[in-house]
Amino acid sequence: MQSKHHVAVIGAGAFGGWTALSLLRRGVRVTLLDAWGPGNSRSSSGGETRIIRGTYGPEQPYTKMAARALQLWKENESRWGEQLFHRTGVLWMATSDDDLFERSSLPLLREARVAFEELSGTEVGKRWPQINIEDVRWAIYEPEGGFLMARFACQTVLEGFLAEGGEYKQVAVLPNEIETGLRGGLSLSDGSKVTADEYVFACGPWLGALFPQTIGNRIRPTKQDVFFFGAPAGDDRFSEAKLPVWAEHGDGFIYGIPAADGRGFKVADDTRGVEFDPTAGERVASKDGLMRARDYIAFRFPAMKDAPLVESRVCQYENSPDNHLIVDRHPVAENIWLVGGGSGHGFKHGPVLGEMLAEWVMGNGQPDATFRLARFAR
Repeated sequence: MQSKHHVAVIGAGAFGGWTALSLLRRGVRVTLLDAWGPGNSRSSSGGETRIIRGTYGPEQPYTKMAARALQLWKENESRWGEQLFHRTGVLWMATSDDDLFERSSLPLLREARVAFEELSGTEVGKRWPQINIEDVRWAIYEPEGGFLMARFACQTVLEGFLAEGGEYKQVAVLPNEIETGLRGGLSLSDGSKVTADEYVFACGPWLGALFPQTIGNRIRPTKQDVFFFGAPAGDDRFSEAKLPVWAEHGDGFIYGIPAADGRGFKVADDTRGVEFDPTAGERVASKDGLMRARDYIAFRFPAMKDAPLVESRVCQYENSPDNHLIVDRHPVAENIWLVGGGSGHGFKHGPVLGEMLAEWVMGNGQPDATFRLARFAR
């Protein structure tokens, strides 16, 4: 592939931004487009923070991907002189009698050389006494994990992309017969066109609307409420210095991030919410969701029982039917690549997915069957 080869990447979130940067670093001319800008409030990559962890259950590619992604996050932090990753450790608490997910994660963590400890409930309580360990059977602790600054990271990737010679335009694409190919270029909302040799659509929850035949409802945006609670005055037990990122896997999956950057103690329920319009949807967190979050922290973090809500927000997941990423060439238009289906866990993988996809776009290999569209036909 010659250096003059031109790729247009649509979407400047975690997947698109890193893909654009990775292609650029391989000598490709890259034009990056986004309707509202990197990390905007409508995007799946927006908001304050995201978790990076390796515990993922059995038979999946994500533990190795997360290990490589963490390496790339750190390398680029050093390159740019910005802190994007906060190393707090990640505590994964097993509270169900069925701990197959956790047990089957351990061999893959070892294989990927992700450091971890197995802790009993009692050991969790001794190490972090601010956690009520009632019904915590055991836990996986990843000391090298932590959280990423989501919006800031997307904006920093764009700055790096521009500094290295990339082209960026804040503009929307028009869904005019994209499914049949883009030999005549891609029409944009400002009346212009961008013409490239290949196109990568990393459009998150909008991918189904742009590609109704190929994707359609295979990506389903859902409303996800996120709450931030204020710790008692002078109490630093719920700060990133004193508490790891945590996740609880029992009847459901609830996770949180210690207070960082003055935003409060983050709590969220991973259960898929109602379907949501990412463009026009009103981003107001539900009262029921707030009540469930309050009940939960009162039980698991007793000192936070009467903590005030200091902030809330609504993001969305863009879910695939099996929660695996979708990464593949369009089945008809061979100059189009489709990337999405982050399903609530994709952000951390941005750097490694960008690295992998850049190689595939350049003709070096092809996506794993786990990611390809053919799996839906089966």
